[in-house]
Amino acid sequence: MHLKDLNKRREEATPKGIGVLCDWFATKAQNATLWDTQNREFIDFAAGIAVLNVGHCHPRVLQVVEKQLHAFTHTAYQVTPYESYVELAEQINELAPLDGKKKTCFFTTGGEATENAIKLAKAHTKRYGVIAFGGSFHGRTAAAVGMTGKVVPYKAEIGIGMVGIYHGLYPNKLHGVSVEDSLKSLEHICRSSISPYDVAAIIFEPVQGEGGFNPACKEFVEGLRKFADTYGIVLIADEVQTGFGRTGKMFAMEHFGISPDIICMAKSLGGGFPISGIVGKAEIMDSINPGGMGGTYAGSPLGTTAALEVLKIIKEENLLEKANTLGNRLQEFLKGLGHKEIAEVRGLGSMVAVEFFRDNKPDSNITKKIQMLAMQKGLLLLTCGSYGNVIRFLYPLTIPETQFQKALEILKEVIAEAVK
Repeated sequence: MHLKDLNKRREEATPKGIGVLCDWFATKAQNATLWDTQNREFIDFAAGIAVLNVGHCHPRVLQVVEKQLHAFTHTAYQVTPYESYVELAEQINELAPLDGKKKTCFFTTGGEATENAIKLAKAHTKRYGVIAFGGSFHGRTAAAVGMTGKVVPYKAEIGIGMVGIYHGLYPNKLHGVSVEDSLKSLEHICRSSISPYDVAAIIFEPVQGEGGFNPACKEFVEGLRKFADTYGIVLIADEVQTGFGRTGKMFAMEHFGISPDIICMAKSLGGGFPISGIVGKAEIMDSINPGGMGGTYAGSPLGTTAALEVLKIIKEENLLEKANTLGNRLQEFLKGLGHKEIAEVRGLGSMVAVEFFRDNKPDSNITKKIQMLAMQKGLLLLTCGSYGNVIRFLYPLTIPETQFQKALEILKEVIAEAVK
């Protein structure tokens, strides 16, 4: 069918609230390559929004999921359990950088993970308040979007407001927010809006995703831990986007050497199959009685089976090391371009971003042009940031060397054209 006709069908059949970047439709994918209905190839630097750290259709993932398909596809774990769920929970408990005894449970989406983490914090503390941060993204469901610190497009004109959610400042040196400013904003919230003894949880991203790939620093995370400990608040690290190798560690919290109380996970855990989860200190995870957590598809057998293989692939294909190697190369490449419009290059591992200013102000026109020109040359890129002036890079960590190098060549060309 003609591309124009497909887009017309899409517009007629689906709501405008689902924003779609590409005007082409995928028909096939392998590792870091996508093909469309016209058999054009695209280098995928989006990876399904950070879902495909092990690449599209990794043969080992497909093999184990195919085997599971022939066994059973669904029972609902809370009705009839299966071993892959338990085994995956055991492995996550071993890997997660949390102190003491841990427990893990699984869901389907990142929003479910953050919502359930908040439920646990409230049940554990018997409090109602939540502190999140400006620029954050925690999902699109009611409480999750309430915690999200980015108005457009996630909250504007939707009428969503949740009692007891407050937003602090996330450190961002480029935009004039220091670590001291951020930690003081917590004190301000607790002087002007809510008692710290009514706050159940502080939720933060070790590297902000939608907010611009802004990495936290150790001083900030230490400050959060101290504040949480002082007032008996549950500290939640949202690692939905940072987890499973993206930052060069299995979990980004390993960069700081500080233990949160709960970690939320999703995206690349399943290698393209829907699964999310939370791992936390056992005394917190056991705060809700049987039936208070779960979901019909939560921790599906296809997702848990895929995730077990993803963990093996990350280790056996040395993807943590590769994330650091590729990320360092990309940062050096971007810094070496020398364009005055490049305000900052930053990142942890392969969670890299480049931010653009013009006339000392954030400029989203540059990033839109880069994205458009790159698409025309067969490279799929995503933007982010509170001002939309950041290009973020989310290539599969399994990307072949020749393809990575080709992507850098395209980037050099399109950035030079966009900043003219």
